[in-house]
Amino acid sequence: MSIVELSSLTNPKVKHCVKLRQRSHRDECDQMLVEGYRECRRALDHGYRPQMLFFCEELYLKHLNEPKLVEECGKLGAELFSCTANVFSKLAYRERPDGLLMVGPQPHLRLSDLKLPPRALLLVAEAIEKPGNLGTMLRSADASGVAAVIVCDKCTDIYNPNVVRASTGTLFSMPVVEATSDETLAFLRERKFSILAATPHAEKMHFDVDLTGNVALAVGTEQYGLTEKWMDAADLRVRIPMLGIADSLNVAAATTILLAEAVRQRVLSGQVSVPPAEPWHGEATFDA
Repeated sequence: MSIVELSSLTNPKVKHCVKLRQRSHRDECDQMLVEGYRECRRALDHGYRPQMLFFCEELYLKHLNEPKLVEECGKLGAELFSCTANVFSKLAYRERPDGLLMVGPQPHLRLSDLKLPPRALLLVAEAIEKPGNLGTMLRSADASGVAAVIVCDKCTDIYNPNVVRASTGTLFSMPVVEATSDETLAFLRERKFSILAATPHAEKMHFDVDLTGNVALAVGTEQYGLTEKWMDAADLRVRIPMLGIADSLNVAAATTILLAEAVRQRVLSGQVSVPPAEPWHGEATFDA
């Protein structure tokens, strides 16, 4: 297993990796960045094949599993670069890097690639603007057993490093498709999906409608919500009860509430089962 030592900030590989923070360069090279042990581990566990791995032993957090991950990437054919702390700090986009950063291809899926189970739950995200929100929505979708996430009329690049980070690597466990609204609506209609849209003007609460069949939860931009195209196409219009002075929720928070209700109904109906609780080890299990 060949490893190249990197100590210069002017190395061409370092410069290329830094430029991948720019969407234009990512798209030109059809590559993306995956930083952090958890994110890299989940990518590998779901068949992702990195092209390069930059690592810094000095920054490892645990010094237990990182060497195995480096070896695994090498066996998959990735170029391996051992970096000084100074070089890795230049590469990293996190405030507290943990010494692992992969560069690899952007995974592209089409609507026709989706293999959906019976009574599938889908999430449709229209023109989401903030990478952190989109990543959080992917994380919630993964936790809720969503069959796929469809990003319509995209504003945020799904390969933005902050999407990967906020999703905690579930971008790789969740089928994510980019399509236009017209393409997505045709896809949903052909497969007889009920489209749910949340709006503060709806009479029904989000827990008053049946979410156990083929359901697509549609959510829209942070500022304006869903466009008229999606509101007009919605079969189910619901509102989330708001008991305070705020008249709306962050789109990622609203998405999580809607998905949690779908999970609740599907568990109660016997459609899905919940895994047993993990043993308590005296450690926190929630993170940012």
